Amino acid sequence: MPFKAYYLTPEGHLQQGLTEGAVRIAFESKVGLLWVDVSETTPKDGEFLEQVFHFHPLAVEDCVTPQLVPPKVEQYGDHLFIVTHGINYTTSSEVVETTELDLFLGPSFVISNHNLYLHSVDAVQSLVEESGAPMRRSADFLAYDLIDTLVRNVLPTIEKMEDVADEIEDQALQSPQSAYLEAILRLKRSTHRIHRVIAPQRELVSRLSRGEFPLVRPEALAFYRDIADHLVWIEDMNLSLASRTDTALFIYLLAASNRQNETMKTIAIVAAVFLPMTVITGIYGMNFEHMPELKWRWGYFAVLGVLATIAGATLWWFWARQWILWGRKEAVRRITPFAVETERLLGQVIRLSRRRMLSQEGRKSARGPHSAGQATIDNRH
Repeated sequence: MPFKAYYLTPEGHLQQGLTEGAVRIAFESKVGLLWVDVSETTPKDGEFLEQVFHFHPLAVEDCVTPQLVPPKVEQYGDHLFIVTHGINYTTSSEVVETTELDLFLGPSFVISNHNLYLHSVDAVQSLVEESGAPMRRSADFLAYDLIDTLVRNVLPTIEKMEDVADEIEDQALQSPQSAYLEAILRLKRSTHRIHRVIAPQRELVSRLSRGEFPLVRPEALAFYRDIADHLVWIEDMNLSLASRTDTALFIYLLAASNRQNETMKTIAIVAAVFLPMTVITGIYGMNFEHMPELKWRWGYFAVLGVLATIAGATLWWFWARQWILWGRKEAVRRITPFAVETERLLGQVIRLSRRRMLSQEGRKSARGPHSAGQATIDNRH
């Protein structure tokens, strides 16, 4: 039964590597702060959670089950049961996978449970082992550190997905291959998975930050609101990515359709050129005995001339209607880069007005004392 236990005594001494018996004693004392992290949960771990900490069987069942439980927060007597989600970095998958972190938050304890390795929990454990800082305040702040680190670890995945979206948008229009379609669909599935856990998790943290639960003290509410802001930011970025995937899919289908249209246009041109030629050669390819042109000395060369004339006329007709661009210089208007004229900015307008005023004052002073006095009188009037 793999678990790590840390206990901060009322005197401020941090104890590490507690045994199951020491954990039971520290929990029953209800003083100090106890943190037990249970990983790779098994049914035996479920018995440990239920017998030592007396947690509700439904909460223990959510911890033991291998299926992911949706994010939620529930009040069980004197403690809270919180289910949060993060990114699963233990697997190398082309589609984002999420993992679960369960927290039992009480007045003097935090029990964390997860079935997979979490970098966020490992980071908090490292801080505790180095200085004990995350456990120097209270249980609600320790739970905040665990949730906040878990949420922050979602950002690298979002940034990587943005890089993939940039690459897809750059390549989809140039060469619409099936590989880019698969990449678009994988990215779209990833955004859906993130949205499925971030949206309810945002409501969960909002409930914790509104003072709905007495276990989260007023001085900790601002920190939970900060997590809620991060979740809103992540959700906005994820929705933007989902919109970009829709746009990339539209661009891919449009480029593939244009490519197919160009192919069909080429086939149509070839068919239009050779169809009348095929008719003529088919007629003179018939083996009838009485065909006057068969005895004509120049008939062969005349037919070749007619065929060449038909081919040339057909190609010219397509060229005149711009189906064929051979020999043409396609006029492409250069798009003006996005730039705002500085003369239209408010600061620039004020700066120009001041320059005009200074130049007017300079001209008035150049007129001499009489003109300056006259200007003063005029200003008074």
